[in-house]
Amino acid sequence: MARRGENIYKRKDGRWEGRYKNGFKADGKTRYSSVYGASYSEVKAVLTAKRAEQKSDCLKCNFTFKELSDLWLDSIANSVKESTYSNYLMKLEKHIIPCFGAIRYEKLTVKIFNDFIADKLSAGLSARYVSDICRVIKSITKFARQKLGYSDKAELLSLPKCEKKEREMLTAAQQNLLTNYLTDSTSPSNLGIFISAVTGMRIGELCALKWSDIDLEKRIITVNKTMQRIKNIGGKTATKIVITSPKSKTSAREIPVPDVLYSYLAAMRKNNDCYVLTGEKAFAEPRTMQYRFTSVLKKLGLPQVNFHALRHMFATKCVDIGVDVKTLSEILGHCSVELTLNRYVHSSIERKRNCMKLFSDKLVSQNEIKPSACIS
Repeated sequence: MARRGENIYKRKDGRWEGRYKNGFKADGKTRYSSVYGASYSEVKAVLTAKRAEQKSDCLKCNFTFKELSDLWLDSIANSVKESTYSNYLMKLEKHIIPCFGAIRYEKLTVKIFNDFIADKLSAGLSARYVSDICRVIKSITKFARQKLGYSDKAELLSLPKCEKKEREMLTAAQQNLLTNYLTDSTSPSNLGIFISAVTGMRIGELCALKWSDIDLEKRIITVNKTMQRIKNIGGKTATKIVITSPKSKTSAREIPVPDVLYSYLAAMRKNNDCYVLTGEKAFAEPRTMQYRFTSVLKKLGLPQVNFHALRHMFATKCVDIGVDVKTLSEILGHCSVELTLNRYVHSSIERKRNCMKLFSDKLVSQNEIKPSACIS
């Protein structure tokens, strides 16, 4: 027999239904879910288990969000890369803590988080960057639930939708102009730009590349580290350069040296302990390399594209010439083929036109349409 206050009742269809608290709505109000069964006792047993799981929601958290974020940072300090930790700390200090760091965690609602997202988007931040900030928030609230027993205040938070924008690219003619200049005007910096153009290496991987990583006999470039500038936590300077393992496990890879690159590598080879971009034991950082790339583009009268566009152009060109996407994904160091297709393969009117021509030629060859009906 159901008791008052249990939230268990018999439906008109003969089944029993029980309701239980299951998080919060966007406005901060309690959200309820239901379970069903053939008998009162069956539903009560399920509800008892559900409410036991939800018991942690009753715990009151007296920490401010800032205090909670500090606990989270301490918990991950030894399990993430220094650059990753620095990135999290930057997003917290620059965006999150100034907005609601002083608010008690118990008082936070999804509405507060949604207002925060709206403010950041209206301030001109990209949806992708705001999503990255929100992932830090969600990591902290998940930590509060799993490790401290508090409710997950951002469990129902939806990330802003990221619209894919076509990256500005150089045309085929402009790419040829750039390639010809790089191979005619040889220098360590130009060699580096050329390496990225014909291998798709990231700028951080290129800056960390030493001659010891290039085996000309086996014709293999080994990518096993990357360079980046990060926040210098507790240091005398605001930032510092770090050379660490690559972006992900799949980013550590071996890239075959293409024939068009081999002769230039052989001609400019230095001692193993020298960096490829300088020919010396001193390195050139990513910011410097971007400046040098910008200078080259300006000298040639080419559009000002980011250095990372070389990686995109390499991927697109590989697909154009028929390289299978699985192999291309491994050359680029991606964790999935989908990432390669969705982010690094760009269409163009020329590719679309060629696609439609192939389609038309196929129809003609199969006699599905008369050749006279086609525009020559």
